[in-house]
Formats: sequence, C-alpha cells, structure tokens
Amino acid sequence: MRKLITLICICLMSLTAIADQYVNGYFKKDGTYVEGYMKSSSNSTNLDNYSTQGNTNPYTGTEGTKAQDYSPNAANYGEGHVIQTGPRGGQYYVNDNGKKVYVPKN
Repeated sequence: MRKLITLICICLMSLTAIADQYVNGYFKKDGTYVEGYMKSSSNSTNLDNYSTQGNTNPYTGTEGTKAQDYSPNAANYGEGHVIQTGPRGGQYYVNDNGKKVYVPKN
C-alpha cells in the first residue's frame, strides 16, 4: 500500500512538472540580460497563462494583467493599430518600436 501511495504521489508531481517549463536566461539585442524564469506550457489559449487576468504566477506571486481570450477586454488590444494574423493563426500588431505584440483572441 505504501508503494502505491508513493507511486501516485510521483505521478501527480510529474503532471505538475509537465504543465510548466523553465526558460533559460538570455541577452536581448540591446544587451539587456533577462533572468531565467518558469512559464506555463504553450497551448492554444491564454486562459491558463500566468500573465492572464485572474491567474497568479505561483513562482513570483505576480497577478496576471492580460485580458483573457474571447473576453470583452480582448477587443481593446491593439487599438489604433492594424491587427494582423500570423501563419499559425496568432493575431498581433506591430508597435511603435517595430515589435510584434500578440493580442488575445476576441
């Protein structure tokens, strides 16, 4: 029985590990160093992302600020910019610095 409980605990811990991934630190083009961090695994929605409203990053305690996909707030992203669709369906606009800013689905 003890082995069964241990096995179940190991399985549950590994499922949690699958949901998150570590991003190594890196240097930006301007020379700024970005520290490594944990992020939720990529998928087709932002509802489970740490940066989405209603979610809290368990590693930093930071509350999410980005609008949830398909929420009324998602329609306000990119206001004043042309929203473009990438080859894999992601929507974005190009900001004043020439960078792509991906927007929630609305």
